[in-house]
Amino acid sequence: MFRARFVISVLLLASGAAACFAQQSEPSSTASCNLDDGRQVYIRYNPVTTKTDKASNGKPWTPGGAPMTLFTEAQLSFGGATIPIGAYTVYPIPAKDRWTLVVNKNVTPHSGYDEKQDIARAAVETDQISQPSDSLEVAFAHTGDKCTLRIYFGKAACFAPFIAK
Repeated sequence: MFRARFVISVLLLASGAAACFAQQSEPSSTASCNLDDGRQVYIRYNPVTTKTDKASNGKPWTPGGAPMTLFTEAQLSFGGATIPIGAYTVYPIPAKDRWTLVVNKNVTPHSGYDEKQDIARAAVETDQISQPSDSLEVAFAHTGDKCTLRIYFGKAACFAPFIAK
């Protein structure tokens, strides 16, 4: 009986999350990271170009008007904070020399950024690349229990390590 209730609860939660994100009208792309134990971390984002979207210094960036969405099947560590299993919004905050990455627990579609709902915030390794990227490129690099989120846009590249617990 418990097992049936658990399965039903998981299915309802998954269908609710799917309905929540299905409301986004923008097309989306996904980058994923498979951990050694089979759990997965992935991020969904709107593909944009440097011609159609700008990342403003010091302000949370929402490519295509919507934040990136992080889904994790593993508890993660980022910037000294613990990120539980679940879904979260991710906001890169560009700066000239160093970007910050924010993980926020508010996944309500079309809601604005609310700093009070941040669960993790950290300055991330940032570099300037010689070959600019005309479109947003998001990927994960996987090593052991670490999935490093890589974001390339224009001449900027940033790298954010998420470590599975």
